[in-house]
Amino acid sequence: MSGPEYATERETTEGRVFTVTGGDWDSITSSIDPLSNEKIVVNMGPQHPSTHGVLRLVLELEGETVTEVRPVVGYLHTGIEKNLEYRNWTQGVTFVTRMDYLANMSNETAYCLAVEKLLGVTDQITERTTTIRVMFMELQRIASHLVWLATTGMELGAISMMLYGFREREYILDIFEETSGLRMNNGYIRPGGLAQDVPDSAIRKIRDFLKYLPKKLKEYEDMLSGQIIWQQRTQGVAVLDVTGCLALGITGPVLRSAGLPWDLRKTMPYCGYETYEFDVPTATTADVWGRYLVRMAEIRESLKIVEQALDRLKPGPIWIEDKKIAWPAQLALGLDGLGNSLEHVANIMGQSMESLIHHFKLVTEGFRVPPGQVYVAVEHPRGELGVHAVSDGGTHPYRVHYREPSFVNLQAIPAMAEGALLADVIAGGASLDPVMGGCDR
Repeated sequence: MSGPEYATERETTEGRVFTVTGGDWDSITSSIDPLSNEKIVVNMGPQHPSTHGVLRLVLELEGETVTEVRPVVGYLHTGIEKNLEYRNWTQGVTFVTRMDYLANMSNETAYCLAVEKLLGVTDQITERTTTIRVMFMELQRIASHLVWLATTGMELGAISMMLYGFREREYILDIFEETSGLRMNNGYIRPGGLAQDVPDSAIRKIRDFLKYLPKKLKEYEDMLSGQIIWQQRTQGVAVLDVTGCLALGITGPVLRSAGLPWDLRKTMPYCGYETYEFDVPTATTADVWGRYLVRMAEIRESLKIVEQALDRLKPGPIWIEDKKIAWPAQLALGLDGLGNSLEHVANIMGQSMESLIHHFKLVTEGFRVPPGQVYVAVEHPRGELGVHAVSDGGTHPYRVHYREPSFVNLQAIPAMAEGALLADVIAGGASLDPVMGGCDR
């Protein structure tokens, strides 16, 4: 779009400069005569607690009925995809993990699968590496759904749910911290392997968590499912059927709540998901209530997958054998959780000079990836997360673009909200579970 209503322009010695002022807010409001027209325009967000971060919704209301919704994004833009072009392929993990910060393990895995496909080493990834990736992606899915349950509960009036959801998520973050040294934005999954192996203490915590969470899920359902306010705020609200989902490209729990069991772990398996026993939960109501039921069922299915991953977790290497890709030594953190431990440094320094030089080159310059382009998709907690990676044969990505489900799913807000009440905008938007870090990448 161009024109004075969107951005004024002027010529300078550096070329034409555009001044962006905030979209078409003035033109929207000026077109409504408050004396003869009962419509009003409300600006909800971008810091509104019910817009999941920094989403802005421009609402046109007639009484309490929403006649038009305009989602406005871009308030959290970080330029992550562009920054990837200036880092080597391994350093890219540190960027992509910060996109959807509630599902960073999925971000990392999708990126690494794409890099490994470009390298042609997909079949060389060790069994233990793949099993740990599956286990951590499913733990991350549980944590993400718990945050959805917590925040949606708060937005619809169940304040206690906010406390309980985050309490259980802490358990998972403790497991991630035990393994990678970080609670969020872990940078744990790397092209060719993992930053380091899972310690036995983290395995014990995972087993304890598998026993602990089912009881809590039952408590959540006892608190919410039979609650009349929860039912009235979710049942028949923000309906979007299969036709609407497919027309807008909506995936994930929103699509499955409309009755279509489309889950990439089943339909286009990766990381050996075809060898795991689990179901794809669906609902038929296509509303907020259905999305609640689907996500609760998905948490239980993820617990089943994690348990199977633990049972098949055999000792073995966590790095690919190719030394041109694999790091010479596994990362071991210092006592402060930052930087390399003295033992790790001694391990590198104590080897041959050639090994030290190789390590230095691998860390500073990175490995070269053959020219080509790939698209790899995984089943993210919010839907299909796709990575389109392009290599020109160098040590840096030529281009990496994410097909991010939060961004695509936001298209559904006008379809779900227009014609409904203002309060239903909150419930409908929350049911999409948007994370703006992924949207504004």
